[in-house]
Amino acid sequence: MSTATAQSFTQAITIKLREPARARNLELVLLVIACGICAGAMVLVQLGTKGRIFDTGVLWVGGGILGLALVMHVVLRVVAKHADPFVLPIALVLNGIGIAEIYRIDVHNGLTGWDAIGVKQIVWTMLAMVLATITVVVVRNHRFLQRYRYIFMFATIALLLLPMLPGIGENIGGARVWIRIGPFSFQPGELAKITMALFFAGYLVTARDSLSIVGKKFAGMTFPRARDLGPILVMWASAMAVLVFQRDLGTALLYFGLFLVMIYVATARLGWVVIGLGLFIGGALVAQSVLVYVRGRFEQWLDPFNQEIFDRQTQGSYQLVQGLFGFANGGITGTGLGQGRPYITPVANADYIVASLGEELGLIGVFAILALFIVLASRGLRVAFMAQDDFGKLLGVGFGFIIALQVFVVVGGITRIIPVTGLTTPFMAAGGSSLIANWIIAAMLLRLTDSIPAEQRVQQGAVPAARGRSGRGATTRKERSR
Repeated sequence: MSTATAQSFTQAITIKLREPARARNLELVLLVIACGICAGAMVLVQLGTKGRIFDTGVLWVGGGILGLALVMHVVLRVVAKHADPFVLPIALVLNGIGIAEIYRIDVHNGLTGWDAIGVKQIVWTMLAMVLATITVVVVRNHRFLQRYRYIFMFATIALLLLPMLPGIGENIGGARVWIRIGPFSFQPGELAKITMALFFAGYLVTARDSLSIVGKKFAGMTFPRARDLGPILVMWASAMAVLVFQRDLGTALLYFGLFLVMIYVATARLGWVVIGLGLFIGGALVAQSVLVYVRGRFEQWLDPFNQEIFDRQTQGSYQLVQGLFGFANGGITGTGLGQGRPYITPVANADYIVASLGEELGLIGVFAILALFIVLASRGLRVAFMAQDDFGKLLGVGFGFIIALQVFVVVGGITRIIPVTGLTTPFMAAGGSSLIANWIIAAMLLRLTDSIPAEQRVQQGAVPAARGRSGRGATTRKERSR
């Protein structure tokens, strides 16, 4: 081995050792900042509502989340050294701000200790973080998940059908999407969005060429054969039918968007987007004219200040209007944590938690939260640009899009950009099933981003550097020989 080659090899090893350490050190610094923000938010809530810190037990319980975040950081140093350093801190700070606002509403309702929804949210968060840590440890290489794509397909259908079973299915808020076992209730559709993304990614990788090349041409577009499009179309149609029957329009919209984006990314054909948008508009018009509850959503969206619509017991616009007034009361800088009146809005700790935060943190606070969501979703899109395998690219797009679309639908509904659909804000809204699903998505993003730097560094960084140095060394030797 020549001296130049040895030096380039040593430099490659040095880069390989330094970059993971820098990423994890940056993550640790950001975690400390995130912990400070979360703890400060809880303290401000207590000071804002009572003028003193009156429930130190909540702070101690919340400390368990901060401890689990540090444990997860240590685990990442061992099993995912190259993972993105922004995912964990962003997920933690969003989760912590959500818990603080939920607890703020609990204080007004007189709920303390284990009766408080905020305390339950802390327990759910700890469970979700444990499951996320297990996911990072178990899924050491995401590529092996591709072989189980049909298992994920059947798992998705099973999860969606569970609420329809007698005895365990439960109707809450007009939607039958919950199951109850003893004192615990869970929404299996939240986990189904993960299994659906895994199925779409696995199947589209294997059938991508057939879907984009083979088939019959009509109106300037190549339509794939039924046997190629059949499995994914049956899977998607079944999910849509179940969700519409369960009156869960928000999740149906999420799955439709996920299907459309992933098939477009896999085939790179704009025609799929045009067809998908046409089907969406047509389906929305049909649903608005046929389904009563969908028509009610459109009416409260288009004319929320109509007194007749405002006073309705069901499908009324009271919640939407109160949320808008909450935003207006917050203004630019907000009233301050614990000093607003978010509890006036129904379900202010779940579906309308963004309106609650908009009142107490103001427009600036909402923009900061949305910026964090943008960065988090961009981590998944980063995988699509930099991953070496197509399965990882599609998974990154799918998971990033799930987060982005949920936030858009939730914020768009609360601010009257689109009709309210009933989706929850990732990491922030009250609900254990949503927390678990989103923390698992964060864990998968960590695993996916872990596969990027090592490959890019070895294939595009260290190897070219080695070739460049050896080339210069060879030229020098030739010149010396001359």
